[in-house]
Amino acid sequence: MSDDQRTGADDQATLGRIETEVALLMRLGEATRRATGTAEHRVLDRAAYVILRHLDAAGPQNVSALATQLNLDGSTVTRQVSALQRDGLITRGPDPADGRGTVVSPTAAGLQRMAAVRAARTRLYGDILGDWDAEDRDTLARLLRRLNEELSARNRRR
Repeated sequence: MSDDQRTGADDQATLGRIETEVALLMRLGEATRRATGTAEHRVLDRAAYVILRHLDAAGPQNVSALATQLNLDGSTVTRQVSALQRDGLITRGPDPADGRGTVVSPTAAGLQRMAAVRAARTRLYGDILGDWDAEDRDTLARLLRRLNEELSARNRRR
């Protein structure tokens, strides 16, 4: 086997390990959230949490822009936004850029629930990663962000 073939085989093996670990991360992350005993983890479902986190960071948006940013179908986001509005976690208001449209914004109650979930998740990961040194935690955070940025960029190109 040539060096190029060996390098190619090593790369494929590494990519296979990454695929396996990401699949496990997604499964175990959701299983951990469901199994955690504190109610704070369950005051919002995953979709509501992601929408509220995005609105908190990016500000009011129309549903179309929200769907684009979250890489979701517009009808999916419309259903989720309707449920959040029914629960008093977001409001709809006129779009300042287009008087015919509307934008959604988080309510104080929505932000409070999102902050509670975020704090609970932060504590959970603090417990899970408690034996890791600060450099390893920082490296993990940096590499996960890089992976998420690459995934997001790829989804935007499609």
